[in-house]
Amino acid sequence: MLEKTVTNSAPANSVFDDAYQHQVADWWNNRRNDAVNLALGDIDKFYHHHCGIGAIDEAVLAEPPETREQAIIAELHRLETAQANYLLDHLGPLTRADRVLDAGSGRGGLSFMANLRFGCGVDGVSISQYQVDFATEQAEEREVADQVHFWFRNMLHTEFEDQSMQAIWNNESTMYVDLDDLFREFSRLLRPGGRYVCITGCYNDILGPKSPAMAYIDGHYHCDFHSRSDYFRAMAANNLTPIKVIDLSLEMIPYWELRAQSSVATGIESYFLSALRDRAAQYLLIVADRV
Repeated sequence: MLEKTVTNSAPANSVFDDAYQHQVADWWNNRRNDAVNLALGDIDKFYHHHCGIGAIDEAVLAEPPETREQAIIAELHRLETAQANYLLDHLGPLTRADRVLDAGSGRGGLSFMANLRFGCGVDGVSISQYQVDFATEQAEEREVADQVHFWFRNMLHTEFEDQSMQAIWNNESTMYVDLDDLFREFSRLLRPGGRYVCITGCYNDILGPKSPAMAYIDGHYHCDFHSRSDYFRAMAANNLTPIKVIDLSLEMIPYWELRAQSSVATGIESYFLSALRDRAAQYLLIVADRV
């Protein structure tokens, strides 16, 4: 499916700023057969690259052996979809005339959910050509390629017009970039009064430096989680005013507990659980308006 040529690309030297970004792109490009995201997304063709929130349906653990694993996979996907819907709930009123940006759009799951809910135009950007190709084919199969577009571009310099976006979001993708550079670009793109929503893990610098568990998670995902205070400092410096901050850390724990019991467990689950239970990590939703 992914061999077809797409036009939403740009010369590679205009996308990557440094060797690290090349490495991140290579890492995602090589995850064509990752067991977790594909297994969950195959359920309804909404492919996510983030965690889930909310209480689990305990009934899945009581399923007989022949159906238990399938039930767990479906429940994990339900929790991830609940997280995606929770982000969309905070984007503010959007219309078909509005344009929104999915920064770090992965295989496109949340972009399609936004278009389905609001009818708005969606642009997704990723530095993984594989992800752009996958999501573009999904848009064509869904017959929304005229409304939802995916671009092989860098979220730090998207090439879109000034004040062209009514809303922008990051869903667990800010840990790959410098926050000052990111929010400077979003401040340029958002219309005055436009909305930015971020769901992210971060380390709790009130308790001190990054914990060993968080450092291990960094290495696993080839990223660098920021401190909680980094987000608010960088937003304040770039005309983004937080209007709501919600700590979802406790809501996230059931997801990792269930995933640890599944066939798609990778071993990272115990590190997330340790960091969340110790409060070394926090999982935040941050809503900000462009002033």
